[in-house]
Amino acid sequence: MDTGTHVVMGVALGGLATLDPVVNANPDLFNAVLIGTMIGSQAPDSDTVLKLRNNAVYIRHHRGITHSIPAVILWGISIPSIIYLFTPEVNFLHLWLWTFLAVILHVFVDVFNAYGTQAYRPITKRWVAYGFINTFDPYIFTLHIAGIVAWNLGAEPGILWLILYFVIALYYLKRYFDKRELVRLIHENIKDVKQIATSPTMKQNVWRIAITTPTHYYVGRAENGHLTILDTFTNKPIDYDDPVVQKALTDHNIKAFLSFSPVYRYEMSYYDEYTEVRFIDLRYRSRGRYPFVALAQIDDEHGDKLKILNSYTGWVFTEEKLQNKVSPM
Repeated sequence: MDTGTHVVMGVALGGLATLDPVVNANPDLFNAVLIGTMIGSQAPDSDTVLKLRNNAVYIRHHRGITHSIPAVILWGISIPSIIYLFTPEVNFLHLWLWTFLAVILHVFVDVFNAYGTQAYRPITKRWVAYGFINTFDPYIFTLHIAGIVAWNLGAEPGILWLILYFVIALYYLKRYFDKRELVRLIHENIKDVKQIATSPTMKQNVWRIAITTPTHYYVGRAENGHLTILDTFTNKPIDYDDPVVQKALTDHNIKAFLSFSPVYRYEMSYYDEYTEVRFIDLRYRSRGRYPFVALAQIDDEHGDKLKILNSYTGWVFTEEKLQNKVSPM
């Protein structure tokens, strides 16, 4: 989920913690728990600082190790332990339980986005992205804001958040069945489907879809139960025997992209000074373009001495801006 939603979820868990008699009876413990749930609901996204290095590092590691099973355990122990150093009079067990729940909830809700996480690491490094809740879901966010307002107006927080989280749980079930119906619709219309990547939008009845078959990629849109295919591409396997492709695959930007993207196509463009190898993620079609890409420009004019002139990975919404980022030397 987005940062704002994680923030309000931290507040909500602090309110829900008042259902715990030990927390409800001790204002100091309640304050410590509220701090713990606020920090715990943000801690796994501490890897956002990787943006300060470069896009490749960020893409390869964001929602990776910091969302893994060992990291969740580490956050769950370290955060309440640090808080306890400043409030040794509070009940550590209950502080730990609610803070740990906040960390678990953060990772749990992230797996339902199209972006996904490596939540099952170290068991597997596979990206887990169930793709039926938008990264920013206005309904979930609005319910949390309404709950915070009601709490400030005097509503009993424990019961309030218990009811609201029951409603949100029902909403997750609805979206799950929405996606299941969408998958059924796709299988009815397209043969030999190998993989379906769904990306919900902020509109309940609109989905972005990328479909893989043995021969083609289909990029489409589903709206009100109707499937529209917008683009069709040949499913061309990577030519690992091509020396230029081999060189491109050694580049850190290309590696980062391929470690993250589950459905993409690649193309090669030939220029006087270099050959460009470009990988294009098919999940994020926007206004006829595919903004999430990775490319490498290879100097192949000197026989076997191939050289990467420039490379890039990230989100770029115009070709002009992309070329500005990777202008040849």
